[in-house]
Amino acid sequence: MPVPASATARLLAGGTEGPRALRPMLDTVLDALATGAADRGGPLPPGGPRAVARRVRAAAEPVLPTVGTGAHQALHTLVRALAAGAADPAEPHCTAHLHCPPLAVAAAADLAASALNPSLDSWDQAPAAGELETLTCRALGRLVHPHRPNPDALATTGGTEANQLALLLAREAASTAGATAPLRIVCGANAHHSVHRAAWLLGLPAPLTIPTPTGVLDPARLHDTLAELPGPPHPVLVVATAGTTDTGAIDPLPPIADLCDRHAATLHIDAAYGGPLLFSDTLRTRLHGLDRARTTALDLHKLGWQPAAAGLLAVPDSAVLAPLAHRADYLNAHDDTAAGIPDLLGRSLRTTRRPDILKIAVTLRALGRRGLGDLVERACAAAQHLADLIDSRPGLDLYARPAISTVLFRPAGADPAAVAAVRRRLLREGRAVLGRATTYEGLWLKATVLNPHTQPSDLRALVALVEGSTP
Repeated sequence: MPVPASATARLLAGGTEGPRALRPMLDTVLDALATGAADRGGPLPPGGPRAVARRVRAAAEPVLPTVGTGAHQALHTLVRALAAGAADPAEPHCTAHLHCPPLAVAAAADLAASALNPSLDSWDQAPAAGELETLTCRALGRLVHPHRPNPDALATTGGTEANQLALLLAREAASTAGATAPLRIVCGANAHHSVHRAAWLLGLPAPLTIPTPTGVLDPARLHDTLAELPGPPHPVLVVATAGTTDTGAIDPLPPIADLCDRHAATLHIDAAYGGPLLFSDTLRTRLHGLDRARTTALDLHKLGWQPAAAGLLAVPDSAVLAPLAHRADYLNAHDDTAAGIPDLLGRSLRTTRRPDILKIAVTLRALGRRGLGDLVERACAAAQHLADLIDSRPGLDLYARPAISTVLFRPAGADPAAVAAVRRRLLREGRAVLGRATTYEGLWLKATVLNPHTQPSDLRALVALVEGSTP
């Protein structure tokens, strides 16, 4: 039924009446999610991009009608279409990317963040949210740097923003120390592409990229590179990776940190994928040396089961963040901060900023470190089981044992065109969502196991799908 303008006041999500307006809409949304998932019937809608686009257009047009349909019809129609056309990471055969199925408790908390709509660029827009972010970021900073007196972290949109901030902070620290030459970045070929984009965005020289034929940064090659840097002395930032996007490999962090000390280089570790291993008592040792980084990227929408965005940049001391200080009179006037009003503007390069920390804080409180560690261990164990299954099949080749939860494999003897064809066939049929990764040995199918409830039967079925789709 069309909604007259005078009725829109009753649709607001906040205030004392907001929950009353939201409750029936939530029922509509939940029904539409269930119906859409049933319509899809698998990890991905069948038919490929054109079929999906056709169904979305049928549901969404006209996008801007002259007279609205009303909240319930709009919600049911578009949420159902979105769910029916989703690549659902809660489906065990949706394993292409570092794209996790979010926890229900985190999704519920995100609803509260949307309803309250605080903006974390000034205290008068986010009194409680600002304090919660401070507490949660400090706790996660201590997780990375347990032996430092004043660790901290910044909330980011993900690993990409965290890496960009790390390069920015290194550039500014070098300038403050009196460097006249530009910051040089040294990384492996296994580093995330955002490192190169951040260097471009910040006007820095292109990173010196060391080949990584084994999938990890070789300390011997790093030593040679640092010892033979061309030109006059430069400040140097070394970027190591704890969980590469392609294979999940973890660079040898302690010897890399030793080399940084020896060559007076700053160390940044991109642990967007591998960082949550810290929650596990048994797996955290794989990140030995992480606490020696000056900056560390984390991203809990990978192995932390958070809705995006849920990134962080951890630092051993809050003083590292000083270059981000900024003044805008309407947000953090000098006399306001002198009067005790917290200054939030220097916590990000963004101005308007939603409280993504709420879902993270709720999840940490609900599950605790051990509860999250159990989920991490389950996902990693499932990946090991998948590797066992592949290794036992003569018709499949396994790239390597998983370092975290990523498994690369392919039909035995398949060339790159054949590997790509298997992946696209499964996508088109909507039966499995597998990624692709290129190593020095060629193209592979990639399964990134992030669903902690994946069962052995799910993995056997996935292997059978690949075998059945191989020419």
